[in-house]
Amino acid sequence: MSEPIVFQKSPLVQKVAPGTYYWCACGRSAGQPFCDGSHGETGFAPLPVEITEAKTVAWCACKHTKTPPFCDGSHAHLK
Repeated sequence: MSEPIVFQKSPLVQKVAPGTYYWCACGRSAGQPFCDGSHGETGFAPLPVEITEAKTVAWCACKHTKTPPFCDGSHAHLK
């Protein structure tokens, strides 16, 4: 698998508490935006993200961001 699956063409905006999160990079997880192990042998791996304070974040759901795991607007340029 050379390209990730586009889960949706908009970010997943969530309030998050401090902790470690594992962002799904392949787009296959049923628990978006987080990894559930569905990447298997795709060549993708989850990205660990340390959140140090409670805040609202915009997780990338198109999986094409240049600033993983956060949305940078790349979804606006996908076909």
